[in-house]
Amino acid sequence: MHVVLVHPEIPQNTGNVARTCAATGASLHLVHPIGFSIDERAVRRAGLDYWDTLDLIEHPSLDAFLDAYTDADLVLLTSRSARPYDRVSYSPDTVLVFGSETAGLPASLTRDRAGQTARIPTRADARCLNLSNSVAVVLYEALRQLGFPGQEIARPPVR
Repeated sequence: MHVVLVHPEIPQNTGNVARTCAATGASLHLVHPIGFSIDERAVRRAGLDYWDTLDLIEHPSLDAFLDAYTDADLVLLTSRSARPYDRVSYSPDTVLVFGSETAGLPASLTRDRAGQTARIPTRADARCLNLSNSVAVVLYEALRQLGFPGQEIARPPVR
């Protein structure tokens, strides 16, 4: 699985997403420009000791990312979609694409690829969930559909 953050702005969100990706084995793609340095302490602290296990890929622009993944199974997460995220059939190669905290994904991208969009349902008066929460919700649904590959399903009880 792949998680893509397009122009992320808040280091703590990116750190939390990095930790989720590291814990699940998903690759994390960051599309520049981003609103901080990934060397910042807040990003590293949110990711804790997971940074050395993270498969991190950076892209200089959204166009560069799209050019590199022309044939990819993209799922664009946007509040402008009519399809709920749990109605998507995910594959191990699915690329989950999330926009920035304040702007989301470009409207032109989601309009041109409307068949590849999905959303997390919320109340009508709620715009959306926090970015790191959104990634966790959708990524774990995709992993659930795939039988949680590579994940430890059960642990012995703690005594």
